[in-house]
Amino acid sequence: MPRPLIALDADGVLLDFHLAYASAWQRAFGAYPRERDRDAYWPIDRWDVERLDGPRRARFREQFGEHFWATCPALPGAVGACHQLVEAGFELVCVSALDEEFGPARLRNLQALDFPIQRVIATGNADGERSPKADAIEALRPLAFVDDYLPYLRGVPAEVHTALVLRAPNGSPNTGVEMQLAKSTHQDLAEFTDHWLATQSLR
Repeated sequence: MPRPLIALDADGVLLDFHLAYASAWQRAFGAYPRERDRDAYWPIDRWDVERLDGPRRARFREQFGEHFWATCPALPGAVGACHQLVEAGFELVCVSALDEEFGPARLRNLQALDFPIQRVIATGNADGERSPKADAIEALRPLAFVDDYLPYLRGVPAEVHTALVLRAPNGSPNTGVEMQLAKSTHQDLAEFTDHWLATQSLR
């Protein structure tokens, strides 16, 4: 019998994009940025960095290649939470708003960090009325889908439990009337895991 499936976002749920962003800045410009606001949702607000244009912007964007997507650090508690879910009988799949060409690098990253994940589905990244992840979630039909970006819950089938990781509050898009798209909210994946496993044990 196939295991019941849980779909997980990568950046902000499994992986620390903020720290990876700061390392990319250091590679591009030679200095690790000073932290400005630890509670900022977006990395450009967390770190004391300037908004780039022209050649400096192009230089920074060059850092977001194969190496970047293969070396993001894990968020605290995320690896352990994933192992808890697997030990409880669930299969995990990563659904990431990433260009398809970098999907294999993301999988290598997760497995190098000891995440018990065998599949990455890279959906591309686009804002709109329907989440770029919605088609993948509809095809997978997981019991639950965990993301940290509220707009990516748009269009997810109603029978899927949508869990929103709130994390850093300053400048967060996770506010307003669309919060009703989230069936539960959590500070991190470990908190979701505790909630989910407790809920399942009551069934």
